[in-house]
Amino acid sequence: MSILRPGDEKFHYSDGSHRWIPPDPEYDQEVWDEQVRQHKHGHLRNERPTARLQRLV
Repeated sequence: MSILRPGDEKFHYSDGSHRWIPPDPEYDQEVWDEQVRQHKHGHLRNERPTARLQRLV
């Protein structure tokens, strides 16, 4: 599970999925794509497992 920080809302829809189309139709799509890519990379850097796997013997 990733951590949402203040300001992340613009990169997500209400269901938590990532917004690949900029909210402003005048916004440069290539710039937006790069911002979303960096945003997703931030999720990966901050990702921590929420449960530990245990081997059953």
